Amino acid sequence: MRVRTIKPWWLIAAFLSGLAFAMWAEELILSTQESRLEFSAPRLHFLVGKPLERLRNASEVPFDFKITLWSGNRSHMLRETPARFVVSYDLWEEKFSVTKMVTPRRTARHLTDIGAEAWCLQEMAMDITGVNASEPLWARLEIRAEDGKETGLPFGRGSITDSGISLSSLIEIFSRPAATTQPHWSVETGPVTLDELRRSRRRG
Repeated sequence: MRVRTIKPWWLIAAFLSGLAFAMWAEELILSTQESRLEFSAPRLHFLVGKPLERLRNASEVPFDFKITLWSGNRSHMLRETPARFVVSYDLWEEKFSVTKMVTPRRTARHLTDIGAEAWCLQEMAMDITGVNASEPLWARLEIRAEDGKETGLPFGRGSITDSGISLSSLIEIFSRPAATTQPHWSVETGPVTLDELRRSRRRG
């Protein structure tokens, strides 16, 4: 009887496939508040691993966010919203502070790790005035942790101004693949319509 053996490369491929599925299985949740589309991802955590280690060593860590919204079909990009958040950690209070580096610039302090992550997502809300409420929508959230090593800039790549980093610099950052050693996350959802989200909100 012929005994089949499992090739090592097959095990590696299966592991990587499972890892990829786990990364994409994280939920991106959409909700509406008047003319705003809001985002949450309670199972996605980015204040972990190397970024968290750097924070606990008293370094500020920038995170670049981008939300892309498609309508009608996946080839029609409706909106693309990037932002940079700089996170710091108070060793005495064991709390996080976050500053949004694009206009309108805001800061939140005395946050837990979960609170800091949620605050960043809240700041990514989109204006959906004029969007067809019955048209299917898809959304993707991308997050990249910056380490500041690629240039002499204090917060990684791009041009920093008094009001933060320019949106064009952030778009340019996401036009390139993330470095293999760069912590990054990506979650998406859809299709869903604004009508469905509003009905769900009323039932809730």
